[in-house]
Amino acid sequence: MGARFPFSAVVGHDDLRLALLLNAVHPGIGGVLVRGEKGTAKSTVVRALAALLPELDVVPGCRFACDPAVEVDCPDGPHDAGVPDRRPARLVELPVGATEDRLIGSLDLERALTEGVRAYQPGLLAAAHRGVLYVDEVNLLHDHLVDLLLDAAAMGRAHVEREGVSVSHAASFLLVGTMNPEEGELRPQLLDRFGLTVSVKAARDVATRTEVIRRRLAYEADPVGFAARWAEQDAELAARIVTARDRLSAVVLPDAELRRIAAVCAAFEVDGMRADLVVARTAVAHAAWRGADEVAEADVEAAVRLALPHRKRRDPFDEPGLEEEQLEDAMKQGAEHAAEPEPEPDPDGPDGGGLPDGGDDGLPPDHGDAPSTPDGRGNAPERTHAPAPSFRTRLLEVPGVGEGAPGKRSRARARTGRVVRSSTVDGSGLHLVGTLGAAAPHQAARGRSGPGLVLRGADLRRAVREGKESNLVLFVVDASGSMAARQRMSAVSGAVISLLRDAYQRRDKVGVITFRGGAAETALPPTNSVDAAAARLRQLRTGGRTPLADGLLKARRVLQTERVRDPRRRPLLVLLTDGRATATSTGGDPMRDALRAAGLLAADEVAAVVVDCESGHIRLGLAARVAQALDAVCLRLEELSADQVAGVVRAARAA
Repeated sequence: MGARFPFSAVVGHDDLRLALLLNAVHPGIGGVLVRGEKGTAKSTVVRALAALLPELDVVPGCRFACDPAVEVDCPDGPHDAGVPDRRPARLVELPVGATEDRLIGSLDLERALTEGVRAYQPGLLAAAHRGVLYVDEVNLLHDHLVDLLLDAAAMGRAHVEREGVSVSHAASFLLVGTMNPEEGELRPQLLDRFGLTVSVKAARDVATRTEVIRRRLAYEADPVGFAARWAEQDAELAARIVTARDRLSAVVLPDAELRRIAAVCAAFEVDGMRADLVVARTAVAHAAWRGADEVAEADVEAAVRLALPHRKRRDPFDEPGLEEEQLEDAMKQGAEHAAEPEPEPDPDGPDGGGLPDGGDDGLPPDHGDAPSTPDGRGNAPERTHAPAPSFRTRLLEVPGVGEGAPGKRSRARARTGRVVRSSTVDGSGLHLVGTLGAAAPHQAARGRSGPGLVLRGADLRRAVREGKESNLVLFVVDASGSMAARQRMSAVSGAVISLLRDAYQRRDKVGVITFRGGAAETALPPTNSVDAAAARLRQLRTGGRTPLADGLLKARRVLQTERVRDPRRRPLLVLLTDGRATATSTGGDPMRDALRAAGLLAADEVAAVVVDCESGHIRLGLAARVAQALDAVCLRLEELSADQVAGVVRAARAA
């Protein structure tokens, strides 16, 4: 195996390198999330970091890399005093397709079946103890696995309770995750669990790009020789990490800087107190890194730039990052608080202070636009409509049981989730009880005379699990002039934004098709980047006639293509329309063509939901006809709200 690319040889990415080094100095910061487009050397930098970490003294033969100088509760303990082994810190990579067993460990099936004992087989969390755990494409990792590794990173221990095994072991590691935002975002709850975040982009400067190419080609031609040329610089960084670690406990965090940190975090309106603690730890590490004995304003500012970009988001579709003007204002507020003495606590409780909200929720009113004026042909002119306030939507799911990508929408057979039965052909992993039950009646006939079981291939049973899958949610939105009337489009846009937020939380892939004027268009091809869909919807233009048939046929073609690309992911078509059809590319009857197109989708067995956007006291019920042809559920626009549905249920129960 060739030498790794040297950390010192990386061109640019100053923020990324600083974030990784600060975590190496103070692992309590909580790890680094690296966001960036493909081909920006994210993985190269992370893998190079492991070579800079100090070597470890470990207990000989311990599977959990215990430190002989520290007493811990270890499953392999108690340890005998002896000469420790010395080895480099490990870089452990967690693949996207990893299972829960691989991550946290599981029952040692070989010993269980042959010796009849319950023994624990460690997972990747144990292997990463006192090293680096690297998760490439962390946004594609199943949410429950991300929760497990973030919990272990926060507590420094992993707890395993499964299959009759109860084990707790040390799991202190530097967690680094990388992701390409174009392939989908992490949920805000998971983003907040990473200590620092850095966004990386390829340099646009020609000289910088030239140097990147030069160094990469030199490394590929002679990896060992290239690494040797940078060995001295890497050794200096490694020594500096050790020095900063030793200095860390002696660095003083003055009260003035504590107040500055609290004021800045309050100015950014971050949730909870984790941000304040991470900024404080990062500032201390930064001071230790530069050789100072006390945290200064520059340390706090550096920490804020790394710790707050992913925590200031107020909505899943907001772009992460810190605006310079906002940062300057927050630091000015922090300076004012740092210069003032700490106020005495109010014996009567908090004064309810903080940033005034002014009563403005930042959302546009749902009745501010005037109705559009028809042109001479009876068509409303093109215009955009601000979305109405979003809401929590009811769950729309695909019927049946699928086998698609992990998510949180529809029922699916999966490698994780609850075990529903054992099987000889289906499932993943061993169903221990089923296997033992199948083998037990035959032990005497097989001549068993000692401990353990005599097994045959026919005894093996697989565990059939049922969990949740994500789906392809394809929105087909009527953007014609009839939808623009009576401010209906603002309500529809707000509903779609709400549904997109729901799709974001359930890890769905989404696409958007709009139809108006004379044809339909794919406003957004199916993608995992739900925030891109939200941006397209906010810019949606309306007006013109209603080619409903074209919209449905366009949806059918998109779904046929996606079925070839990803045959396991089941689609859910969500049609938002008032049911009117006033145009068709065939020149025939628009409504008849629309119903025929709906019938083709029904024949393809596409699960669909029709959202009836018709308003007013007089309703034609055209959307219901389309839903019937689609073999789909038909909901009124207001019935999408989960809160309103819950209110109807409560009222029915009370009656």
